[in-house]
Order: sequence, then C-alpha cells, then structure tokens
Amino acid sequence: MRRVFAALLILALIWAVGLVAFAQRIERMTPAAEPAVADAVVALTGASDLRLEAAVRLLERGKGKRLLISGVNREASRADVLVVTGAIKPIYDCCVDLGYTAADTIGNAGEIAEWARGKGYDDLIVVTSDYHIPRAMLLIRAAMPDARLTPYPVVTPPVDVRRWWRRSGDARRLAIEYCKYLAILVREGVSGLGGEKEAQTAEAGAKGMKP
Repeated sequence: MRRVFAALLILALIWAVGLVAFAQRIERMTPAAEPAVADAVVALTGASDLRLEAAVRLLERGKGKRLLISGVNREASRADVLVVTGAIKPIYDCCVDLGYTAADTIGNAGEIAEWARGKGYDDLIVVTSDYHIPRAMLLIRAAMPDARLTPYPVVTPPVDVRRWWRRSGDARRLAIEYCKYLAILVREGVSGLGGEKEAQTAEAGAKGMKP
C-alpha cells in the first residue's frame, strides 16, 4: 500500500511540475512576435473575441491572402461576425471565410485542414488564446503534418497565465487545459507508434515477397 501511495505521490509531483512548465512555456510565447507573411491566417473561435480581432488585424496588414474563422456559431451571420471582428468591410467581404462545422478544437483542426487543402495553402498563421495554443497546434499539425504553422497566441480572458495560481478559477482552467494537452500528446504518441509498426510490417512483408 505504501508503494502505491508513494507512486501516486511521485506522479502527482511530476504532473504539478509539468503544469508549471506548461504555464511558463505559454507565458514566454506572449506577446506574440510579428509573423512572416504566410499563405493565410486561421483563427479559432472561443470565449474571447480578441482572437478574431487579432486575426483580422493580421489579414489587414497583409500577413495572409485570406482568413478562415473556424468554429463560428451556426446562428451567427456574416454581418454578425463582421461587427465582432471590427474588420474593414471591403477586406472582410473579399477575404474572410467562415467555418461553421467545428464544435471543438479537434473539429477546428479538421475544418482548417480541409479549408487549406481546398485553397492550396500549406503555410498558415494560427491565432487563438495563449493558453489554448499548445493543444491547438498539436491537433492542427496532426491534421496537416506537411504544413508550415506559425503560432500567434493572444492574451485573452478567462485565464491569466502570468498569475494563474492567484485565483482558483484560473488555476482550474489551466489545469484542465494542461490535462487536455497531455491527452492529445498521449493519443498522438500511440497513433505514431501504431503507424510505425504498420510501416515496419508492410516493409517486412514486401521483403518476404521478393524472389
């Protein structure tokens, strides 16, 4: 029993150290550096409209040819989104696409990948909240393994990454995001191992078929 308790205590300590490192990593990423010009900008909707405002500003500065806003509420019209973003209307009308199919970050990744393939884009600037950027980048990279992705994290409520330990709400939200991030890491790791084994099996089979 003591060994089990000691093992759980060690796991909890490792998790806590990882959470602190996760928060520090996010803090170092902000404010976001000025990105190089890419094919397009993509923004993931969420709790704050600051994500969309930042993405529109990038588009208006010529950082991409088009902007995809992924995960738009199905009840929101283009006019509604225009008001939220504060975009210049001619640029919005010509160069902003709205994605209505994504309901979560996994859906965002799929929606972004499908849109980018349809447009022939393989160089994207990804805009989302600072605390959300690590998980979003993991998922989009999994959906677009050959693409060049530049993260553009935006400091937004509800999480203050710089002082997350001072408020229980911030600590809880960051901990949940960290757990989701770890889950994606594990999923992608298992998936990668499975793909590697399949490739090795196929290679072995091919060698066995040689005369």
